[in-house]
Amino acid sequence: MYLWDKPGWPTFTWDQSSLAKLLAHVSREQGRLLGKMEALGFDLRSEAHLRTLTEDVVKSSEIEGENLAPEQVRSSIARRLGLDIGGLVPADRNVEGVVEMMLDATGNYAEALTEDRLFAWHASLFPTGRSGMSKIRVGSWRDDSSGSMQVVSGPIGREKVHYEAPPADRVADEMAKFLSWFEQPGDIDPLLTAGLSHLWFVTIHPFDDGNGRIARAIADMVLARSEKTGQRFYSMSAQIRREHKNYYDTLEQTQKGELDVTQWQNWFLTCLLGAIEGAQETLSTILTKARFWERFAKAPLNGRQIKILNRLLDGFEGKLTTSKWAKIAKCSQDTAYRDILDLINQGALQKDAGGGRSTSYSVIIE
Repeated sequence: MYLWDKPGWPTFTWDQSSLAKLLAHVSREQGRLLGKMEALGFDLRSEAHLRTLTEDVVKSSEIEGENLAPEQVRSSIARRLGLDIGGLVPADRNVEGVVEMMLDATGNYAEALTEDRLFAWHASLFPTGRSGMSKIRVGSWRDDSSGSMQVVSGPIGREKVHYEAPPADRVADEMAKFLSWFEQPGDIDPLLTAGLSHLWFVTIHPFDDGNGRIARAIADMVLARSEKTGQRFYSMSAQIRREHKNYYDTLEQTQKGELDVTQWQNWFLTCLLGAIEGAQETLSTILTKARFWERFAKAPLNGRQIKILNRLLDGFEGKLTTSKWAKIAKCSQDTAYRDILDLINQGALQKDAGGGRSTSYSVIIE
């Protein structure tokens, strides 16, 4: 028997006293992070928001085995937020769809979560009406026409069933109960509401596909409501991706357990704490970038140099060479070398140890 088949469903309970200390700690850290971000000023907050949302979209898709191009995600978000970041690239339909859903969930957090809104999110996730090679029902609840909804792993013929969702004929009623509760959760702490909403939604598993991504968007929506801001400064999806085995194990144990979901709420709060603590890295990177540009605010830099320096400050993968510079900046290697020498003379770049064909360069951080 799963949660949805237990007497009393969907009346969840948990041991508030055992969660109290952790809940207070997470809430405190959440407030501290928001205070630090508020002190940054508009431009740096926007940069943090862009970085966080980009990571959130990329990692939420990774959890489901889909790899999105980060530069496409970043460009799509920047365009929709009206941010001038330079170097925008076109984004695929599936990227635009995921971004559209996440921005609606967090940016319009105060709007009611309705059946039609969920259908719109689902349609955004699957613009072609297919999940991989399989045709799915888009923008409507599943009908189980190809069999019961199961979460399985393993090779064909030796599959292991981790979970089986409620029958399709129960989905509409179950979702009506969930949506009614979601808009009026009572006096439950918002952080516990976020955890419960995630669990409740994936337990119903109302769609043919995309349930995990939508569940995470719903939890982010609750967190945005608790903070009263559509700007995101930490990524739950990135933390879940880091803890994905523990995530699935805890989810499976919870769905096969009782309606007391203390274990799940404890895991969710711990994961949330990890996400908030991980945001310190984003904050540090942004402050480092801001200090760098304060030093070179009046430096005579061309567009190519500004573009590459920003790439380096944002976390350049691998080593920067003249050939990589030429490819990224769309110029000749001679021009790239002149750009690099100029930045070395200005104290912005330095030559790394080594030489010859492997000569590489890195940005100087003070």
